[in-house]
Amino acid sequence: MTTGGSGRAGTVRDGAGRTAAAASVAAVLTGLLAGCAAPAPAPGSPSSPTSPSPTPPEVLCTRLVVHWAREVLGSGTYGDYQSMGLSNGQYEILRSVVDEARVEHKRRGADAADELIRREARTGCAAWYRSGGPGAGAWR
Repeated sequence: MTTGGSGRAGTVRDGAGRTAAAASVAAVLTGLLAGCAAPAPAPGSPSSPTSPSPTPPEVLCTRLVVHWAREVLGSGTYGDYQSMGLSNGQYEILRSVVDEARVEHKRRGADAADELIRREARTGCAAWYRSGGPGAGAWR
């Protein structure tokens, strides 16, 4: 069936059909263009996404030393500093922290030893990075 002008059989080509189709197309295009036309937030503005700040090296050092100090204190044995992912300076901090933590563990218990590990690792790593860290000296 054809209505209004030349067309294929079975199609309706009247004003109402065209208006509905045009309105549908316009709605889709408006939605698409609205997303594209939105202004980007200015760099550094509160609504713009920011990349995370890098973790300071003394904080990473502290995390490593605390982890391995707990492991060594629990097992009683050290591994090779390289297999632990430590530099020579971090390993020296670890050995010092574990020596102190063993004494504290015997004297005041596991919780006190764990607190000492966190405190001394943080102090040792901060001092080590203040003086140059792994980039200074023969054992980087």
